[in-house]
Amino acid sequence: MIDYKKSTLKNGLTLLTHRDSSSPIAVVNVLYKVGARDENPEKTGFAHLFEHLMFSGSRNVKSFDGELQIVGGENNAFTCNDYTNYYITLPKQNLETALWLEADRMLHPNITQQNLDTQRSVVVEEFNQRYLNQPYGDVWLLLRPLAYKTHPYSWATIGKNVDHIKNATLDDVKKFFDAHYFPSNAIISIVADIDHEKIARLVEKWFSEIPDRPTIKSNIPKELPQTELRTLAVKRNVPLTYLYKAYKMCNRHNPDYYVCDVLTDILSGGKSSRMYKNLIKNTDLFASANAFISGDIDDGLLIVCANLLPNVDLEIAEKTIDNEIEKMCTKKVSKYELDKVKNKIEASQIYSETSIMNKAMILCYYEMLGNIDLMNLEPDYYRAITADDIMRVSQNVLVEERCSTLYYKSAKTDFYDCEIE
Repeated sequence: MIDYKKSTLKNGLTLLTHRDSSSPIAVVNVLYKVGARDENPEKTGFAHLFEHLMFSGSRNVKSFDGELQIVGGENNAFTCNDYTNYYITLPKQNLETALWLEADRMLHPNITQQNLDTQRSVVVEEFNQRYLNQPYGDVWLLLRPLAYKTHPYSWATIGKNVDHIKNATLDDVKKFFDAHYFPSNAIISIVADIDHEKIARLVEKWFSEIPDRPTIKSNIPKELPQTELRTLAVKRNVPLTYLYKAYKMCNRHNPDYYVCDVLTDILSGGKSSRMYKNLIKNTDLFASANAFISGDIDDGLLIVCANLLPNVDLEIAEKTIDNEIEKMCTKKVSKYELDKVKNKIEASQIYSETSIMNKAMILCYYEMLGNIDLMNLEPDYYRAITADDIMRVSQNVLVEERCSTLYYKSAKTDFYDCEIE
């Protein structure tokens, strides 16, 4: 359980604190409520590009990393489809340095043509290296637009097309900053062995003068229900074939989100899971198999995937996976199997809360969801899941007409005939 205190500055910035006496380190986490889903479909990849630009210094800071290193600090960031997250760790006595750095780049980041050119080149190289020139790197570039036809989850955080980044102008980037980077669209959490009142005074000192801007509501189109199986087959120069089956599932606020999470752990949560025992150990078809949920805020995906051994008939492999999926829909899980998975999830949650970094991120994330107390209530939601819940959700989610299947074929092995893109 994570206890916290919350306050809001006059400019709309939300502050969350948690006192942790186990470490001399402080964590400052700043979450901006902007991700890839908030982008213009014709200008994608901007949330991730801007994450890079935020490390290019600001009006009073020539080197963000340099100033942190002087006080023994480290920092990093990540972008996802729903939000962008920045974090700093440093000795608690140097907390004010982190607040100065974050406030200065929230107010006036160093957005210049030179910095844009530099970071644009970095992101383009990342696009090429991680997504186009790496084995299996383009899976999500293929699977997302197959599964989503109207919602912006149809593109990855890196963007739809590398040309969107190549063609980004200084004016484009400045408009993106103005639309999303301001106090009321941000949440800051601080975990340290410092009381809330002292932290609040420091945050007030550094952030209170930053003017807020009107929120531009993102008109995110709702994905229409999927009513038929979608398939895509591609051939790539990879060692083994991969099969991905993406099923539409509920959003992050729906109680069935937790059921889907447990369901995928029953399928593939470790060496005692069904997919490991029935697909890996008991057949000669698969090198690996997995099931997981995308964890998106809006309607997400439940993914079942497997890596085939060389020269395995893809049709036979898929039927074997479908058989495991059918069992989830037709036979109730045992109490032992369900309790084992729920205990593992609860242990994982407890372990995650031992890290001050994780606690800072958890605070921001659940505040962004609109119900911060959910972080302490979720263990009860998992405990309440029944075998009937698992079967009901399986029957609703794991159906062919809600599935988008990607056949990611190795050019080095043989397959049954199927249309290749």
